[in-house]
Amino acid sequence: MHVSVIAFNGISPFHLSVPCLVFGKDRRVGDSPWFELTVCAGESGVLMTNAGFAIQCDHALDQVDGADIVVVPSWRDASAAPPEQILEALKAAHARGALVVGLCLGAFVLAHAGLLNGKRATTHWAWAAQLAQDFPHIDVDAKVLYVEEEQVLTSAGVAAGLDCCIHIVRRVYGRETANTLARRLVVSPHREGGQAQFITQPVPQGASDRRLSQLLDWLRANLGEPLSIDHVAQRLAMSRRSFTRHFKRVTGSTFGKWITNERIKAAQQHLETTQDSVEKIATACGFGTSLSLRQHFSAVVGVSPTSYRKTYQR
Repeated sequence: MHVSVIAFNGISPFHLSVPCLVFGKDRRVGDSPWFELTVCAGESGVLMTNAGFAIQCDHALDQVDGADIVVVPSWRDASAAPPEQILEALKAAHARGALVVGLCLGAFVLAHAGLLNGKRATTHWAWAAQLAQDFPHIDVDAKVLYVEEEQVLTSAGVAAGLDCCIHIVRRVYGRETANTLARRLVVSPHREGGQAQFITQPVPQGASDRRLSQLLDWLRANLGEPLSIDHVAQRLAMSRRSFTRHFKRVTGSTFGKWITNERIKAAQQHLETTQDSVEKIATACGFGTSLSLRQHFSAVVGVSPTSYRKTYQR
């Protein structure tokens, strides 16, 4: 699978390094294939980074023509219109079915190309209001780490680009490969909550937060059990109200949504690695019935459990 990353004048070396780190080194598991990476110059000449040094790209934008995935790793200025040749390359890539990705401020480039019209998208929280104001036809969600809609993928700022790229690995090669890669990079394969947890000052990590972290591990190990919020709050000797407030503050998510997402992830693992029936998986992951699993799974993942299994067990 061919990945093209578009470089430009004023690019951040960190943002450029993220897709190169994930897709540029052969990290295959067993006999599985891996990505073929090309970094393309979106503008002519030697490109200057915003760190004061230059980079030389051996490939031009014509390399985007055959790419399966095209990545814009941020942008130099949220108020600056991108060169027309970059916009045309992105529109052509999307029209032929390629996955087009805008990391951080790269969402503004996709917006200028018209690829986000009528879609949900995200960007760095500090520029989310500007994206919504400049492009009113986009449904801007400043709370999430990344959003995928109709072969267009946008991510929140800076380190969220790594979350987004690992998501692409999971999307293409499955959960096991993505988890292996995340371990090698010493990062979480899927961070809980969204970027809303980073907008205000970080929450001090006290003893109660460590207890909650231990509780999250316990919850993941007991997803098949009935997990009412009152019962779980009692484990931390908290009232329901205090637990709800504390859980949201630390995880960036409500308890009910967190449990559902964890159960979905557990179901994905079962669907990828076992031949268990949907009914058995529903029971093991705490959904109770296959109907409940199908409803929640389709709402979150976008496909049925059966379709998901066919994709990842090929």
